[in-house]
Amino acid sequence: MGALSTLDRFLPVWIGLAMAAGLLLGRLVPGLNSALEAVKIGEISLPIALGLLLMMYPVLAKVRYDRLGTVTGDRRLLIASLALNWVLGPALMFVLAWTFLADLPEYRTGLIIVGLARCIAMVLIWNDLACGDREAAAVLVAINSVFQVVAFGVLGWFYLEVLPGWLGLGEGTALQVSAWDIARYVLIFLGIPLAAGYLSRRLGERARGRDWYEERFLPRIGPIALYGLLFTIVILFALQGGTITSQPADVARIALPLLAYFALMWGGSFLAGRAIGLSYERTTTLAFTAAGNNFELAIAVAVGVFGVTSGQALAGVVGPLIEVPVLVALVYVSLWGRRLFTTPTTTSEGSVHA
Repeated sequence: MGALSTLDRFLPVWIGLAMAAGLLLGRLVPGLNSALEAVKIGEISLPIALGLLLMMYPVLAKVRYDRLGTVTGDRRLLIASLALNWVLGPALMFVLAWTFLADLPEYRTGLIIVGLARCIAMVLIWNDLACGDREAAAVLVAINSVFQVVAFGVLGWFYLEVLPGWLGLGEGTALQVSAWDIARYVLIFLGIPLAAGYLSRRLGERARGRDWYEERFLPRIGPIALYGLLFTIVILFALQGGTITSQPADVARIALPLLAYFALMWGGSFLAGRAIGLSYERTTTLAFTAAGNNFELAIAVAVGVFGVTSGQALAGVVGPLIEVPVLVALVYVSLWGRRLFTTPTTTSEGSVHA
């Protein structure tokens, strides 16, 4: 941790300040919520979309795309990721939602939607901060994106309509969401920064060489990722500050299963990676890609299907508000856990500014 910049070293402080600033702005500035919501991409506020794009571009510009073949050939990593993301993750959230929120069907449905939306954005930041494998993260995020388009609607139908009936839990909830809507979000939030990152590396290396690109260009754009993250957090809390502070008891009820989910998914995935013999870097990538969720998609679906004032939308909003501080803490847990891996590895190196 000694090599981290001041921005990286005090990241929890900056995130805490960003949360507080967002809450204060949302409560103290009249009309701010309406102004921020005035321009949208689908159901996502344009400022949040811009923050996500700024956050993801520097990380994807760091990926060495000529090394992706070493990741796609790692069957242990790919199979483990698919199983954790698309079998265990949704099932675990279903169980936790029914265990903690059996009497609150709107919040329960919102949490299940969060569990179905696998992460394709912020996970790149957490993985980079924890010195995970950047190339592996790019591949796993791309795989999650494809499965998200294909499987989100089917899994929503199964977990919200079919399975509750099979288990005698009562009448299910219909979830009408098109594959095209999901594909549009994937193309915007992953496709744009991925294309920009790939072109930056190809054109930069071609013009000035790899040494210049990695030693001069990347350090200059690196801080943009964390600035984008902090900007996104401020906007997110500003938009939802009133809702959060006016319903603290409901937020606490929703937070409990989310805390259990992130701890179980990350901890179980980290142990699974070590058990199947993955390096620290790829174990870390496996853990963060399995534990994170695509909050922008979950919120968009909840708002689009059930309405902006619905309990489902509130559950979607609480998701990232719990996920951000928890996964920041898990970055430090992951770095501490490097001592469990005794075999030298040479995949991804450095932090966000390495």
